[in-house]
Amino acid sequence: MTSFFDKIFTRYPIKTKRALEISIGFASWSVILSPLWGSFLIPAFLAYFILFFDIYWFYKSYSLVINAYRSSQRIKKAEKEDWVSKAKVLPGFDKVHHVLIMTSYKESIEKMRTTLENLTRQTLSPKKLFVVLAMEEREQEAKEKASILIKEFKPFFGDMFATYHIDAPGEIKGKSSNEAFAGKEAHEILYLKGKLDIEYATISSVDVDSIFHKHFFAYLSYKYLVDPQRYHKFWQTATVFYNNIWKVPAPIRIISFFGSLWRISLLVQGDRLITQSTYSLSFKMLRDIGFWDADVIPEDYRIFFKAFFKLKGKVWVEPIFLKTSMDAAYSHGYINSLKNKYHQERRWSWGVSDDPLFIKWWFTVPNVPFLRKTVMVYHVVMDHFLWPVNWFIITVAANVMPFINPAFSRTSLGYTLPSLAGFILTACIAAIFAMMFLDYKNRPENTQLPLHRKIFFPLEFILMPIVGFFLSALPALISHTQLMLGKRMEYKVTDKA
Repeated sequence: MTSFFDKIFTRYPIKTKRALEISIGFASWSVILSPLWGSFLIPAFLAYFILFFDIYWFYKSYSLVINAYRSSQRIKKAEKEDWVSKAKVLPGFDKVHHVLIMTSYKESIEKMRTTLENLTRQTLSPKKLFVVLAMEEREQEAKEKASILIKEFKPFFGDMFATYHIDAPGEIKGKSSNEAFAGKEAHEILYLKGKLDIEYATISSVDVDSIFHKHFFAYLSYKYLVDPQRYHKFWQTATVFYNNIWKVPAPIRIISFFGSLWRISLLVQGDRLITQSTYSLSFKMLRDIGFWDADVIPEDYRIFFKAFFKLKGKVWVEPIFLKTSMDAAYSHGYINSLKNKYHQERRWSWGVSDDPLFIKWWFTVPNVPFLRKTVMVYHVVMDHFLWPVNWFIITVAANVMPFINPAFSRTSLGYTLPSLAGFILTACIAAIFAMMFLDYKNRPENTQLPLHRKIFFPLEFILMPIVGFFLSALPALISHTQLMLGKRMEYKVTDKA
């Protein structure tokens, strides 16, 4: 069967790609506009769909609370473990080491210094860490900044050096092309010309604002050494936005609040856990699959599915039950911060551009377990599809129908639809309060924060409908529409103020 679809995709590469790109945006717009056309054509079906979706949202709200709580308990337990002692007794500990690719473009030297200082405080000896400053050649200050940081921090690590990515034809400017260049350079310096053993190496994709838990690399060493499938593994922590959560404007704090809890909850959800932002993988596996791709903006999902299909489904993401704290989008000034967050959401939601490729691989790559590849691709495609759709169905759909089709509103179903939908969604409020409690328990205590800021934090959630539209649904919808129209996106760096 895969050979048949392979012939179709090979014979019509552009048409099949465009068909998949159009179908995703078309599906999103069709559902969003369904209250307009469905109120006349299929009013009863649409009403039941809205109620079903609200029940689904109710389920998602409480499952998020349950899974975030389960993960939080595992994280608390892991934070108390002596991972260095557990790893030291394992065969191969003396040889295990970790390569870190820290991508940077116009990042402040202060921000980079903070991340590097954090790495020197790892419970695992920093001499087992090999730091690569992945700079961009087109940044004028890149060599000066790298030189200063290398002079300051190289004595702490096993090695530290910089690479300078030169833009090449066919590449897309951004993190992925920079990482691809730096990864290949690191492979040559450390393994082809160096004396390190790639059989005992992980490589981590590190954002410049990634603050690792002090036990992270000790924990990673232990998990790597005890795992017989380590050459087919990624490792993922809960990436949370706690670094500057009380500095950002309230709308950004609300979005970051939900994003942090969602990423915590994923750690206990098996194959729902996919690589995000800052992650680690076997260096040997990265080499074998050909490193990161240079023609893509969102690299985290792409590198996982590239490995997954190249290795015939024998790839897994292993949770590391620790938190890696990152910056919420922030810039100089309130409006600039909101713009910064908007552009970040645009970049993240542009991950939908990879869905046609994942679907193509699902159809054409043979000998991949059918059930597992179906579940994994389904969840990714569905997450991207629902990203712009959720807000419209939950917030406005039930209330729009009576205005579009007054006759249907006089039926028993049409009359009760708004109140039933409102009742279901109101029942989600308890889940939000439970999320606030979990967030409070997970966040580091800020002793300098005024008491009134903590007390009035729940009132910020009044902004949820507005924030959800402008900082989530709208950027995602624009990404879907842009993909549907065959236009590409330019990478915009998130300012780290």
